[in-house]
Amino acid sequence: MRSHTTARRAARSSADSAERRTFRQLAASLAAIGREFHSRGWALGTSGNFSAVVGRNPLRLAITPTGADKSILTPAAILKVEAGGAAHNGSRRSLRLQKKSSETASAETLLHLTVAQACGAGAVLHTHSIWGTVLSSQYASQGGIAIAGYEMLKGLAGVRTHEHREWLPILENSQDMAALADSVRRALEKHPASHGFLLRGHGLYTWGRDLVEAKRHVEILEFLLEVVGRRFSEVSVGSVPSVPSEFSA
Repeated sequence: MRSHTTARRAARSSADSAERRTFRQLAASLAAIGREFHSRGWALGTSGNFSAVVGRNPLRLAITPTGADKSILTPAAILKVEAGGAAHNGSRRSLRLQKKSSETASAETLLHLTVAQACGAGAVLHTHSIWGTVLSSQYASQGGIAIAGYEMLKGLAGVRTHEHREWLPILENSQDMAALADSVRRALEKHPASHGFLLRGHGLYTWGRDLVEAKRHVEILEFLLEVVGRRFSEVSVGSVPSVPSEFSA
């Protein structure tokens, strides 16, 4: 009996050690992504939040803290959160009651958990670019933006032709994270082929099977949003242009 107990403890210790290594690796990658995205204008100030799955049974994420300046983001700032919302730092100390912004998980953690669960995503990235913010407001009444005919679309997972039609739903933003998470879940169920969605006046969410794929999706979708925005920038200020066929629902 004692040998079985010792074996279980050893296995648990080994699993915990492996998870700590995984967390450290993901924390370093998330910090690097935050700094890069800040330099590209996609996460200025304290905007944006990024996560990656550490484990799934139960679901656990490595995620950026709230109020963090992404230009100086370090691996030490990254937190681990559980599906129930409890946050821990690298030493597993609970941060649920901590008041320092640097020790509080992003307010949008629930959205990350929702996407990771609904899409089976290994990483979820949220940017606040100028074009994502402008277009998410401009076309919110149409429920989203469809983009087709661009070679860059082939950078999205599973897309093999520029004739692909990518639909980015636009959801109303809310400070009620539980209600917003429900909206996200419904949108993902309705549009399972989408690689991202926009929050009105807020920005882009996208994901991937891992951080490499999710980062590529950000680059592709932010490029396409800028193309759409620049195309429409020729329209006189104050008017909402009709959407060409390749951008319509």
